[in-house]
Amino acid sequence: MAQVLEFKLPDLGEGLTEAEIVRWLVAVGDVVAVDQPVVEVETAKAMVEVPCPYGGVVTARYGEEGTELPVGAPLLTVAVGGTGAPEELAEAAPGAAPTAADSAVSAVSSEYSGNVLVGYGTAGPAARRRRVRHTNPAAAQAPVTAPAAAPAPAAAAPAPVAVAAAVPVSAGPVPVISPLVRKLARDRGLDLREVRGSGPEGLILRADVELALAALEQPVAPAPAPAVAVAASTGERVPLRGVRGAVADKLSRSRTEIPDATCWVDADATELMAARAAMNAAGGPKISLLALLARICAHALARFPELNSTVDTAAREIVRLPSVHLGFAAQTPRGLVVPVVRDAGTRTAESLTEEFARLTEAARQGAITPADLTGGTFTLNNYGVFGVDGSTPIINHPEAAMLGVGRIIPKPWVHQGELAVRQVVQLSLTFDHRVCDGGTAGGFLRYVADCVEQPAVLLRTV
Repeated sequence: MAQVLEFKLPDLGEGLTEAEIVRWLVAVGDVVAVDQPVVEVETAKAMVEVPCPYGGVVTARYGEEGTELPVGAPLLTVAVGGTGAPEELAEAAPGAAPTAADSAVSAVSSEYSGNVLVGYGTAGPAARRRRVRHTNPAAAQAPVTAPAAAPAPAAAAPAPVAVAAAVPVSAGPVPVISPLVRKLARDRGLDLREVRGSGPEGLILRADVELALAALEQPVAPAPAPAVAVAASTGERVPLRGVRGAVADKLSRSRTEIPDATCWVDADATELMAARAAMNAAGGPKISLLALLARICAHALARFPELNSTVDTAAREIVRLPSVHLGFAAQTPRGLVVPVVRDAGTRTAESLTEEFARLTEAARQGAITPADLTGGTFTLNNYGVFGVDGSTPIINHPEAAMLGVGRIIPKPWVHQGELAVRQVVQLSLTFDHRVCDGGTAGGFLRYVADCVEQPAVLLRTV
């Protein structure tokens, strides 16, 4: 006999307590397999596809797209077990007319996966980040003719979402891969289920979304003016949630808790640029400028460990950290994020270059995991990519310092007693004044500047 099981929003790890439903990947009546992604949610850290630990027929969904749910709230219910006989599914989900899909349940494992739902899902990395493409989607996710009724949820649970009869819902997930395409449609209020994809196997491309939006935005006759006009001063309201809300909370906490100070210095980066050019001309993997700056940071933190620390306010203690986990600021379509390179102090320039590239691409594609965005001990902020010389950045709480790097541009500079045109960069250090005084902060920044001006300084400290 089939049994109806409730699947709740799992603990997504890293202290996250809620998530917003971005898009349902299954409908009521769909047959799901164990560990199949069923809903796409957005947390304060990343976009995550959540897999269901049960296999069977979806009998109810809880929460509309755009709804924010706390961890532990019901997501959906699934009728599992039994032989897959139509009468058993009808008993588990009253009102559901038996169809050919009912017998398909017997082909889908109703076994509970048993994996711990902490982090990003219940299976391996592939299942965590991307939906499984079935050779025959109709056979893998054939819908039951009538939606099955779910058991009454707890009083605090949100009401189940009924499948709207006016909106044609596909039997399987909408064929969209790019998170940028999904975001474009979501921001403009376009239902991707109504878009015909022109890509391989019906894949929805950006051009398809733009074409659909253009069709929706054809000019129409103006509506009569309302009797009372809305005040012109009423601006657009943007909810502070998701990544933007998390950034706002962290920056506000940093400003409230950390007594920060900033010092800066101009440095001649001509030799550093020449050294990088020589390394890349020698063949082998290319080395990024960010990787060289990261190497300099790691060596500087080894000499000034006070800045690789955090403050335990409850115990009134400074905790000096043994490893350098280097965060770096990355601008993405979803806003500013700070991915973290683990054990940056032990990595080579080649390894740092590869990791920076991997994390940056994952962040831009919306595929970065919460674990990649937490645990940093020091942040490197290359705001020079925005074409600016200097900044006084806010410390990434609960870290104790951040090195800022401006743009590197030709400037007049006194070199070896003569005026010359050199590649000059402004470096800034914002630090928590509780962990050290100006002498330590100045020593750190001066050492960084010396390494930028004379990269051979690093050779004497290896």
